[in-house]
Amino acid sequence: MKLDRRTFLKITATASGAFLLGIDADLLAYGQRSNRSANTLSPRPFLRIAPDGAVTIMAKNPEAGQGSKTMLPMLIAEELDVDWKSVRVEQAEGDASLYGFQFLGGSMATPMNWDPMRRVGAAWRQMLVQAAATSWSVPESECSTRAGQVLHSASGRSAGYGELVAKAATLTPPALDSVKLKDPAQYTILGTSPEGVDTAAIVLGKPLFGIDVELPGMLHAVIQKCPVFGGKVKTANTDEIAKMPGVRKVIVIAGTLTDDPVLPLNPGLEPGVAILADTWWQAQSARANLQVDWDFGTGTFQDSTTFAQQAADALKQPYGQVLSQYGDVDAALHGAAKVLEATYSYPFLSHNTLEPQGATASFAAGKLELWSNSQDPASAKRLTAKITGLMPSDVKLHIMRSGGSFGRRFVCDADVEAAWLSRQVGKPVKVTWSREDDMTHDNYRPAGTIGLKAGLDPSGKLIAWREHYVTFGDGKRTITSGGVGTQDFPGGYVAAYQLGLSNSIPFRSRTGPLRAPGVNGQAFVLQSFLDELAVAAGRDPLDFQLELLSHTPAPGFEVHPDRPSSLNPERLRGVLERVAEKSNWRKRPQQPGRGFGIAAFFCHLSYFAEVAEVSVDAQNRITVHHIWAVGDVGSQLINPRAADNLTAGGILEGLTQMEQEITFTHGAPVQDNFDQQPLVRMGQVPIIEIEFRKSEFSPTGLGEPMLPPAIPAVTNAVFAATGKRIRTLPLKRSGFRFA
Repeated sequence: MKLDRRTFLKITATASGAFLLGIDADLLAYGQRSNRSANTLSPRPFLRIAPDGAVTIMAKNPEAGQGSKTMLPMLIAEELDVDWKSVRVEQAEGDASLYGFQFLGGSMATPMNWDPMRRVGAAWRQMLVQAAATSWSVPESECSTRAGQVLHSASGRSAGYGELVAKAATLTPPALDSVKLKDPAQYTILGTSPEGVDTAAIVLGKPLFGIDVELPGMLHAVIQKCPVFGGKVKTANTDEIAKMPGVRKVIVIAGTLTDDPVLPLNPGLEPGVAILADTWWQAQSARANLQVDWDFGTGTFQDSTTFAQQAADALKQPYGQVLSQYGDVDAALHGAAKVLEATYSYPFLSHNTLEPQGATASFAAGKLELWSNSQDPASAKRLTAKITGLMPSDVKLHIMRSGGSFGRRFVCDADVEAAWLSRQVGKPVKVTWSREDDMTHDNYRPAGTIGLKAGLDPSGKLIAWREHYVTFGDGKRTITSGGVGTQDFPGGYVAAYQLGLSNSIPFRSRTGPLRAPGVNGQAFVLQSFLDELAVAAGRDPLDFQLELLSHTPAPGFEVHPDRPSSLNPERLRGVLERVAEKSNWRKRPQQPGRGFGIAAFFCHLSYFAEVAEVSVDAQNRITVHHIWAVGDVGSQLINPRAADNLTAGGILEGLTQMEQEITFTHGAPVQDNFDQQPLVRMGQVPIIEIEFRKSEFSPTGLGEPMLPPAIPAVTNAVFAATGKRIRTLPLKRSGFRFA
């Protein structure tokens, strides 16, 4: 019997007598950019209106649980002026010529689409009004719309959109930058909390995800890759494997990896042995009997113990380059009343998406059809076209929902594998990675080691800051996503400041962005050291940060209202002050074994401050009891309930990252499944209180900014509870763990 995963769940639920499935409401997002990109879009591909008035809106971006498949159509529906209950949502195909930039990541769904998608809806509304006014021979200015109808109050006439769409479709769409948008006071959809458009289908187990794709005559493929990234096959028992049940083909992949020591995000087709069978389980079972003699290549030098020693040695040497500086740091440190030094470090991390990597491809008659859950469909089309000798225009890409991305699916490795194999065998091929494949051949979040030195004046004010950031690279180039922000707070708000980089530690595995790339490690370091400095100064950590934010920014760090990527100190102050009020920070109890920590960060155009309350027992087991979070994502929450869900999820992912790591021995990753990568469990989830502070700024993103401050809020709380400082992650490296 062919047993799919949903049948398995039904059977196991019946057998056990109970089955608990927790599903977040489909999440949401964010904000605004400018309307410059709006003029390149035609409104026509984005929606269909049926004669009965039912509206189908295309969701242009990939969906991975962050809620854009619900949120982007909400923007269109609001300006179209329809009842959300009459709206149906379909996933758009991967076609930039119709839908513009289709992209998931960086908390940019709303900043890039807030204006264009609203204008698409407004353009359709204007065409429908024009169609009605022409039919009634009345001025358009006398017509209005409400809930899918055009109204002419002077004559009492009305017409549903379904009655007008045929005529409206013949009209020339207006320029999108010319259409009139609603006053926010008129919103009937934005600011409400509809259920995610896929939620019911997910609960019912309907096939939405990349892993669900089934095609006639399709072969299932697994690929055994070298434990050391990039290693090649010398010999393998392929003839024996080809005779196993269900196996149709065994192919040795030579690969197309670049020899560049600083690998790009998508370095090419990785070598290995592909086993193609009638079912995935047959292919996976055959793999258990596969014997490969590997040429491990150039990556065997990789070892986490060696990396740690190289980082320690680099901290003793001058910077490789100075990234940012102002003032005389040496003089300020020399004259400081108190000088603090500390070294912080954080590990490589795997993305651990709940749905492992996979894709389905069908190559036939010089064309490729691809079912992909890539975060960047355009890259998936380009890379699969290249590997199969086609033009991107010869690739038809179906965007599939993914079970988590977090930056992992920017790398289109499974898409490339499926496309290449389909061309080799002339049949549709579905590639599905195992959990072990996914964890040991990830594009890891880079590790980092940071040496810090800061000076305080006699009154306890921070007057000097020196930061030495050590990471991986060839001395000139840093590995992908291994860079450091040159304007992260407190940069720009200290009298003398210097940030240096050393990036000469060689690394021969793939790296890439992880949720809140760069700052997910940096925030832990910066906010923890600021807490150290506040304690050394004898000051409240909140007051210490607020005092810094009251300083005039240094040249190059000034606030630019038209450049939302620059830190606005008033917005960061606002979330800090509000979270202090919510958590009763000023009156927090002081007792042994229990403590409160505070942290804040600006990233991905948004501001978050968080307070954590923890207790620590005699065995250094941490219980996180409560987290308060306040965010500033601008003037409009598109879907408040989804915003809360997304924020809570990001905080919990931050806690999860505190116990995870990827280490290397003899070139190979050590951790390969969740038994070695703890996840926060239901019993460890704290009370999470979330509030959003509205500001007059355009809406911004919610995919990432709540995660970075969650980690230092907890580590600072641990210090308050125990007097022990956590400077190294994961927690076990500092002698702690979650209870």
